[in-house]
Amino acid sequence: MKTCVITGATSGIGKATAIELSKLNDYDRIVILGRKKEELEQTQKLMDISKKISYKILDLTELKKIPNIVKEIIKENETIDCLINVAGYTEPAPLLTTSIENLKTTYDVNVFAPIILMREVVRYMKDNKDGGKILNVASTAGMTPRPGWLSYASSKAAIISASDTLSHELEEYNIRVYCVSPGRCATALRKKLAPDEDPTTIMQPQEVSSIICSLISNNEQCLDGQNIVIRKKI
Repeated sequence: MKTCVITGATSGIGKATAIELSKLNDYDRIVILGRKKEELEQTQKLMDISKKISYKILDLTELKKIPNIVKEIIKENETIDCLINVAGYTEPAPLLTTSIENLKTTYDVNVFAPIILMREVVRYMKDNKDGGKILNVASTAGMTPRPGWLSYASSKAAIISASDTLSHELEEYNIRVYCVSPGRCATALRKKLAPDEDPTTIMQPQEVSSIICSLISNNEQCLDGQNIVIRKKI
């Protein structure tokens, strides 16, 4: 029995990943995390009921709550074999108007929470006979200059770097660390970054989730330790 934990499962890429993963055979138990109970329940209803599906309410800015949430998941599911960090936050602003609160919230959700989640999950995952998998969702915004998106772009660059570092650090435990950087994708977060963009003309969350699910499948053993760009040609 294998368990996968997914953050940001209330909408966008996280929701699409939870739904698609539930229809595959790689994981028997799926725990979805998010801030809003109603939206988590909506995601849960769309998932395959043949799997054991549960949810935990967690605001990723409340970093001190993360260790206890992980302990609860272990207690209820015995193990965590996969962690997918999808949740993201942005409030785009240029340097001169970027507030301390903006920077703090962006880094709490996009950098500190994923790192703390990885730390707490690895405490248990390292003892798994078959190791485990971690996948972090970054962004192409973390790879190139994005004027006006300072906090978001720099936070995604940080998680790309963290993923690269941990892919080497956790190798001794047979834990594979993946990082994907989607390009323009029709999510609520993208709507904040580009409010005038037509979402029907860009990549959809389901297109990203299918790649995520293939990477964290039991069969994938080659593509960890690199930043994988997911971009739709236009």
